[in-house]
Amino acid sequence: MKRKFKLSTIITLFGCMVVLISLLVTDILITTTTSDRIRSNQEEKAQIVSRTVAESTIVKESLIKKENTTAVQAYTNEVQSITEMMFIVVIDINGIRYSHPNPERIGEPFVGGDEKAVLKGEEYVSISEGTLGDSLRAFTPIYDNSGNQIGAVVVGISLDIVDFALHQNHRNIIRGSLLGIIVGIIGALLLATYIKRMLFGLEPYQISKLLEERSTMLQCVHEGILAVDEYQKITLVNKSARRLFEKAGLHDDPIGMKITDYLPNTKLGHVMETGKSELDEEHVLNGIAILTNREPLIVNNKVVGVIVTFRDKTRLNELARQLTGVRTYVEALRAQSHEFMNRLHVILGMVQMEAYDELVVFIRKIVDLRNQDTELITKSIKDPVLAGFLMGKMSYARERNVLFTISRDTSIKHELRVETSQEIITIIGNLIDNAIEALASSEIKELSVELKEQNGKFKITISDSGPGITEENKKKIFEKGFSTKGDNRGFGLYLMKQSIERLNGYYKINTSEKGTTFEVEIDADLMKDGVENDN
Repeated sequence: MKRKFKLSTIITLFGCMVVLISLLVTDILITTTTSDRIRSNQEEKAQIVSRTVAESTIVKESLIKKENTTAVQAYTNEVQSITEMMFIVVIDINGIRYSHPNPERIGEPFVGGDEKAVLKGEEYVSISEGTLGDSLRAFTPIYDNSGNQIGAVVVGISLDIVDFALHQNHRNIIRGSLLGIIVGIIGALLLATYIKRMLFGLEPYQISKLLEERSTMLQCVHEGILAVDEYQKITLVNKSARRLFEKAGLHDDPIGMKITDYLPNTKLGHVMETGKSELDEEHVLNGIAILTNREPLIVNNKVVGVIVTFRDKTRLNELARQLTGVRTYVEALRAQSHEFMNRLHVILGMVQMEAYDELVVFIRKIVDLRNQDTELITKSIKDPVLAGFLMGKMSYARERNVLFTISRDTSIKHELRVETSQEIITIIGNLIDNAIEALASSEIKELSVELKEQNGKFKITISDSGPGITEENKKKIFEKGFSTKGDNRGFGLYLMKQSIERLNGYYKINTSEKGTTFEVEIDADLMKDGVENDN
């Protein structure tokens, strides 16, 4: 497993490396520049001393007269002491010494081999080994008043002094570099501590892992997720949201765009102003109905953005219709089961009473009634799902003491399409349930259903003998959640209306104190499954 370094370690090492490299380059540049400057200064100093001595009257008179070396020796010793030179040697035109730090060498030839050029009138600086060791030498010719060369001056500076100055300067640079590294380490540690505090104590690899996990989670959820910053610019859009946008005809990349330019009328500005959530809001996006939740992002009591989650309302409606259909089937089966159990109890009681003749009559009535219902429905309705559904509803109506009749004019000669079967059952089921509930307080409890194809239309007519619907409620019964029967109700007719709209149909209500009739018409071609049954 690859070792993961802490943020403080990374910043410290990086800071030290940067400081070390910077100081190393600086050290090299300064050392080189300083070395050249020190050597240049020493050369210049030696040349100034040699020129001064070359212009001395004492030196010139002694060389012209070729005597009085004592005066020259005394003069050069004094200058050497003042200027801290290694040596000052005066030689005549033949290279014979007139002065030397060691008086015993006065009168001897100059040693070094680099004096020939000065005896020819050149002024220069050289490095050579003499009787006093390695030295930097400045050579200056001496002329008499007529301009004739009569000798030369050689001034020497020990190379040890030059090297010492260089080493001293280098040590100062090293001290400065070490101090810079220490300051760099302290600064890097303080910076690492500050950054880590800003990152809530997380290390870089932890942040990377957390970001990857969060990104994967956001992209995998089935709900669309969109986030905007405090300037209402889109900063996040997951895959589900992009798919929904593409379905709505929005193909541009929304990242970085203002939400008002990409999705007008989103009301996110209101959420940012109030800082309050807006849940389960319906919104139409280029003809696609979506259900949205808008949550403000609050940091330090300040709204810094909004996150929106949304789903295609069509899918939610589909789930609701499936749930409604399942509930309808369950109710139908329960009603049939309950009716069957009641009749079994009657039969059991008549057997215990040994009323066999009455039992035979009772069973024949049940069979005849069942056969009549079954025969009427199976002959009139060729779709097995709808036929079974209506038989269940008839049992449910009998359980509630409602006279449920199927009109003799009912005629469905085609099986329903699978994708529209749930829609039809939702429409019929909710109308029948509402009618049965409306008949609970009526003395006459009658309910009739007629299903038929006529003039290219699939017609559904359901009538009851209930108390009718008031004009006020007539305008509200299709609203989501509206009900006169208590809380958590009012979804049946709302879903029925949506099913009718999805099938491009329409409905009509005729109501009075004597009862209510719902008429629904749908294009018959939308209902056919393509298999016609005429038998």
